[in-house]
Amino acid sequence: MNATLTPTPRTDPTDHRDSYLVTRLQQSAIFRDYQDAFETATGLPLVLRPVGSFQAPLAGSKQVSSFCALIGETSKSCAACLQHQAGVESQAVTDCKTVQCFAGLSESVVPVRIGQHVVGYLQTGQVLLRPATEKSFKTAMSELAKWNRTVDVAQLHAAYFETRVLTKARYHAVLRLLSSFAQHLSLVANELMITSVAAEPPAVNKARAFIAEHLSEPMSLEQVARAASMSAFYFCKVFKVATGLTFTDYIARARIEKTKQLLLHPHTRISEAAFEAGFQSLSQFNRVFRRVAGESPTTYREHLHGTGSSSQRQGSALPFAA
Repeated sequence: MNATLTPTPRTDPTDHRDSYLVTRLQQSAIFRDYQDAFETATGLPLVLRPVGSFQAPLAGSKQVSSFCALIGETSKSCAACLQHQAGVESQAVTDCKTVQCFAGLSESVVPVRIGQHVVGYLQTGQVLLRPATEKSFKTAMSELAKWNRTVDVAQLHAAYFETRVLTKARYHAVLRLLSSFAQHLSLVANELMITSVAAEPPAVNKARAFIAEHLSEPMSLEQVARAASMSAFYFCKVFKVATGLTFTDYIARARIEKTKQLLLHPHTRISEAAFEAGFQSLSQFNRVFRRVAGESPTTYREHLHGTGSSSQRQGSALPFAA
């Protein structure tokens, strides 16, 4: 493990939005159901965490390795786990990435995206890809000795040899399942961002309803604020806290979702769908669609209706049906 690699605080202005979205995804029925099914079927832990999380790897899962839990009880070993997590996260920019910790356990993350932007990671692992041996255990203990940590060797020995063992082929199959699920989360994430939750202020619910009713029309901040019975200044603050989005970003994402619904009809033209959803220019629509969906409207439509070339379709990973 690279001891010089340490997690650094994120300063991107989209941090709040990303954290909000990941929290919504974590609380969603689709993630909770999948997490339960995945952990029951594989015996492996699974969590969804935001980018740059300082939580211990796989914290909160019911299937956390007892060996990893024991290792994480001191500050130095906890810091090593965080360095390990930061390392795998920095490498998983476009695809699933797997790395091994000092004890030989593999850990993997799969990026979850909104468009081309990574908002979080599906994480699993704490698994050995070959059976534990006394030699590999001694190697791990010698690394722990460098941290001057007093350990219960007998307890760690028992936990180490109870660590889950999977063949590389089976583990790679598990990761393919996670990659498909990450794509599905990406598909529903934008829709989730424009869906209300029970705890929202009534004014925000009024604003959402007004926006949905007038989405195809030109719409100003002042109009929506009046519909919510608030000043424009105060409305901006309340709306951002409640939805995790600025007013402008929310409108853009709502219109993209409307466009996607209209494009479900195979004979609807992209330009017709864009204008019906409220976009005033095709250049703006194309720019926003690519930012939100991660691909051009044409490519999205080809994937949706299978109208691309056969080689193009074969090269595309297919997500679960929404």
